[in-house]
Amino acid sequence: MLIRTVPLKIDIDKDVFLPVMEQCSKLFNKYVDWSYENKTHNKVKAHHQLYSKFRLEFPQLPSAMIQLVRDCAMEAVKRSKFRTKKPRKKIYSAIRYDSRTITLRGQQLTFSCIGPRQKVILEIPEYFKSYFKNWKFKGGTICYKKSQFWVHLNFQTNNPEPFENKEVLGIDQGLYNILAFSNGEIIKAKPIRKQQRKHLYNRKKLQAKSTHSAKRKLKKLSGKEKRFNRDFNHCISKYVVSLPYGILAIENLKGIRKQKFSKKLNKWLSSWMFGQIESFLTYKAEAQGKQVVKVSAHYTSQKCSCCGIIKKDNRDKSKYKCSNCGYQNHADINAAINIKNNFLSSICLDKSDEQVVVNQPIVSTLSS
Repeated sequence: MLIRTVPLKIDIDKDVFLPVMEQCSKLFNKYVDWSYENKTHNKVKAHHQLYSKFRLEFPQLPSAMIQLVRDCAMEAVKRSKFRTKKPRKKIYSAIRYDSRTITLRGQQLTFSCIGPRQKVILEIPEYFKSYFKNWKFKGGTICYKKSQFWVHLNFQTNNPEPFENKEVLGIDQGLYNILAFSNGEIIKAKPIRKQQRKHLYNRKKLQAKSTHSAKRKLKKLSGKEKRFNRDFNHCISKYVVSLPYGILAIENLKGIRKQKFSKKLNKWLSSWMFGQIESFLTYKAEAQGKQVVKVSAHYTSQKCSCCGIIKKDNRDKSKYKCSNCGYQNHADINAAINIKNNFLSSICLDKSDEQVVVNQPIVSTLSS
């Protein structure tokens, strides 16, 4: 089962919907107070003891919304396990909707509110249209950020349509080149490294001053680098999934940070977001019926993808030249081809009784 969230801007009258948010936040906090006083997060007990009371206290809220707020409050308390401070909602916090309180018909969205249900016509970007056509609508959340209303619609599918082409693409992840593909393409890490140097310089300058204004500036800059990296990883993972390959083979890099390297390399590894790229690739590929598989990363950089010999001296920085057969290519592309071949070899081992034909991929020689 796959669940995806589609964020869209919506146009709602503030005077109509902000009071709904305010009342739901107050109701949420009252449920939480009751839960902590009685040391329980049981929804049935909360319903029997409080529903009639809150129905009179908040007569404008629809009955289904009162029950939704109750469920959200009890779930929040259950997560806290009474060990932390009480979960609280601000005055204009987001409101969760389910199938009883929100309906989607084509591009028309209707949802419960104070008084009659509100109707909104959605502007759906081309990228999200497939979810509206082929996936099942399950509910959503409406939030208010920077004077703008947003709706996050949830869609679910049990059996995404499988991608027809089952060709394999080997993917090598690195520090200088974020991704290198077995088809000869490379995505460089230059934009990421430029931002890292820029933010490191700014942090050093501000930390050296140690003034109140410098600390305010540091607080303002915090997270900016992470947001840039996250956006960049989203873009490249979206591009990779759009390629005409049904299986994406990547390295299994689990535990790589536990190994001991030089001080400089350890610092680079600490900021290497390979796990985020893997997660983005996985969920984007699943939505299109594609498959992401992990293979062993051992000797993929030292092994010749043509003759299979393993020799450390064959690699010189970004260049790879086999001393046995004379094969030459970019070192990262050679590693990506090895990753692809390792996956195809694992298929042969798992299905030894079936004949599997492995074609040698055609690659281009690229300079670093």
